[in-house]
Amino acid sequence: MDSLLNSCKLAQKELLKLSNENRNKCLENISKALKDNIKFILEENEKDINNAKANGISSVMVDRLKLDEKRLNNIADSVIDVMNLKDYIGEVIEEFNPENGLNIKKIRVPFGVICAIFESRPNVSVDITALTIKTANACVLKGGKEAINTNKALVKVMRNAICDIVNPDIITLIESTDRKTTDELITKKEYIDLLIPRGSKRLINYIVENSKVPYIETGAGNCTLYVHEDAKLHMALNVCINAKHQRPSVCNAIENIIVDKKIAANFLPELKQAFETLTPSVEIRGDKEVQKIIDCKPATDEDYYTEYNDYIVSVKIVDGVDSAIEFINEHSTKHSEAIITEDMDAVNKFFTEVDSACLYHNASTRFTDGGEFGFGAEIGISTTKLHARGPMGLREITTYKYIISGNGSVRK
Repeated sequence: MDSLLNSCKLAQKELLKLSNENRNKCLENISKALKDNIKFILEENEKDINNAKANGISSVMVDRLKLDEKRLNNIADSVIDVMNLKDYIGEVIEEFNPENGLNIKKIRVPFGVICAIFESRPNVSVDITALTIKTANACVLKGGKEAINTNKALVKVMRNAICDIVNPDIITLIESTDRKTTDELITKKEYIDLLIPRGSKRLINYIVENSKVPYIETGAGNCTLYVHEDAKLHMALNVCINAKHQRPSVCNAIENIIVDKKIAANFLPELKQAFETLTPSVEIRGDKEVQKIIDCKPATDEDYYTEYNDYIVSVKIVDGVDSAIEFINEHSTKHSEAIITEDMDAVNKFFTEVDSACLYHNASTRFTDGGEFGFGAEIGISTTKLHARGPMGLREITTYKYIISGNGSVRK
């Protein structure tokens, strides 16, 4: 482990010396290599798919793992999107001249080595590689066992694509999927500058409780959509369907729908009918007040804290915007929440008092994504407040240092 991480750290020093033009060339080569090796990558991905099905993994999570030619081409194209973004390294964030005569510049620089520990989504390997190369960071990738064959294939292709330009150890895959490897990895603060966990609540909590490496919490998404009394119900229905059903396995899908009691009798039957006619259908779990209006499974207190990653949603009736805000702040993982309403006073109150990274008015939470925000890709979605919050793009995986110039200056 130490030898592997030290090689990555040394390779980052080499990457730091490359011009933006050469870093972009690395990304261009990676994009082309991914497309040229589609057959090989999909064959390896099929091994993971077959293993997942044999192990009884849900169809929703299998879809999260699965690559096809279209998805792989989209992943390769996203590398070019990152390549075409602004180069932030070396940017002067701030410059000032205090009374002591010094010139002080605040300069944007890479973190160094960024380690990502993630679960089944293989596109993460490529997204993180692209973002780190663009920002002159090296990356250590530790994926889950579900995607090990796919990750090996992707990293092999990417390393081969850049080896004529830079030391390929800037992309380092930890191939062991043993829990003990993770235990060791998260203590290596002498080699790793920043740790980013992406995956289940259990994984993230484990990192929070045990890591000795500085980390950013990302990913866990117990997101809520609030249908206010002044909502356009047709709009609310469409947004609920998109936010829950389009891709329920991702962290920006909603897990809770809370409905104002003044419109619950009109809205809930429509919601139930709409969810039942979808393929697959969405299972509603509701409290006693909800069950008085529609036939559904009972919701426990725990349900409202649960990130299902499935075609299941918890529904609750609330009494006004204050009750909605109280519910969200109690149950949320501080990821993404939405309000559907035409009442701008309610919107302003919601935006001011809900303590989550991304807040939406009349829009789906599914937009919480680096690509949708125009970042090209994302290294994760931060649910904390230091140092980044929400989708993390290029700027969020940089830090800064001060460059101070004088003229024989001495302190008095």
